[in-house]
Amino acid sequence: MLTFFIALLTLVVGFLTYSVVVERLLPPDDRETPAIAHPDGVDYLPLPIWKSFLIQLLNIAGLGPIFGALSGALWGPVVYFWIVFGTIFAGGVHDYFSGMLSERHNGASISEIVGIYLGPQMKTVMRIFAVVLLVLVGTTFSTGPAGLLALLTPKSLNVTFWLAIILVYYFLATLLPIDKIIGRFYPFFGAALIVMCVGVGGGLVVQGYELPEMWNSFANLHPRALPIWPLMFITVACGAISGFHATQSPMMARCITSEYQGRKVFYGAMVAEGVIALIWAAAGVSVYNGTQGLWDATTSLAGQSALVYDICIRVLGPVGGVLAMIGVIVCPITSGDTAFRSARLTLADWFGIDQKPRTKRLLLSVPLLLCGALLSNMNFQVIWRYFSWSNQTLAMIALWAAAVFLCKVRHNFWPLAIPATFMSAVSSTYILVAPEGFGPMISKMVSGEALTGAAAIDAAAKVGYPVGIAFAALCFAIFWFKCVRTNAAE
Repeated sequence: MLTFFIALLTLVVGFLTYSVVVERLLPPDDRETPAIAHPDGVDYLPLPIWKSFLIQLLNIAGLGPIFGALSGALWGPVVYFWIVFGTIFAGGVHDYFSGMLSERHNGASISEIVGIYLGPQMKTVMRIFAVVLLVLVGTTFSTGPAGLLALLTPKSLNVTFWLAIILVYYFLATLLPIDKIIGRFYPFFGAALIVMCVGVGGGLVVQGYELPEMWNSFANLHPRALPIWPLMFITVACGAISGFHATQSPMMARCITSEYQGRKVFYGAMVAEGVIALIWAAAGVSVYNGTQGLWDATTSLAGQSALVYDICIRVLGPVGGVLAMIGVIVCPITSGDTAFRSARLTLADWFGIDQKPRTKRLLLSVPLLLCGALLSNMNFQVIWRYFSWSNQTLAMIALWAAAVFLCKVRHNFWPLAIPATFMSAVSSTYILVAPEGFGPMISKMVSGEALTGAAAIDAAAKVGYPVGIAFAALCFAIFWFKCVRTNAAE
């Protein structure tokens, strides 16, 4: 149990100290924010800081830090290291710069920010990448809640019915001004998410669940012996670092009323997400008495939503069931609607379409939701794996863009360049060894036979590990010679 509290305290201390260091790299000033300079009553709309924080938390958190942490807990307490240090030195840094650079560029989406600092080619790549990712996220976060609602309601209200209801809600949340639905209800949903997590964390302590200590089990405890590197660093995306946050932060960058709110809203929400992930990682491995028990529960129950529900019932009883319903139904819906809204804003920035007129918002919202409806039959589990990799790849690109910004303004770029290099190694290595990537092809090439599971990953790693490290080194070398050396010579 001591390990859990040390990790929790480290997250708090990290926010109180390192977030201040990060803030000094892009120091706030008294300039007018986009919400104050030119409010449009739709997307650029001043909100109080408590609302901005809770909306940002719910936008970035949802079920990501819960599902990811439960899957990451299969490796044992070692996951605490990634959640804590990933949040402080990578995720918080990424989110602060994603939000503040957007705020400094009139609330621009992440694809536009990348284009400014990494060039027009990368801007085009990011535009396509971001829109596709956001539509897939919105779609996958509609089918899960629809299925669960169908189980909890009369048979006449089937999955198709609830899917239609959710998509109609998505349409309204995407189309209407941010204060009409998101600004009105999200703070309450965000508070409910916090209550659920605090309740689960408190329940673990009060009921005397055995929380494993790092020093007793600092090893790879995965029941299927899957390697920690790079799989754990991809599995736990939300809760450590997630590129999806870079698509969400511009929404609050358009709503904060002072640059001095940036550290609390962007870095602070990331730390809060890290706390949520830490609690659920501890819950997964303690409620089921170790990683093998967690694996058995994961494979026997009907999906991650059922796992969350089961943990809440075990720890909190009937009250936990209510909170779990909020978690597994409301949270994915709130991630889905902001995903579609972000997709609309990205397209609007791409094509220069003014979003104040309702007809122009309809022009973008209707096709996006139609795409979501057509893609609603896709397999959630498959999309989630690609979503996790896409998350980290997008985070890698956003970190490099911020590193270039700091280099150009002649500030200390190492707090950005180091996590950017690390994430370059993570993303490239994963896609080379993972079953959903090039792993099967490479493992067969190395071993001469079709392997599965840990054996396939180990074989692919003989190529994937050195190539991934080489790719990360290449990224840093390009950054050094094209930016650092160039600036030094000027």
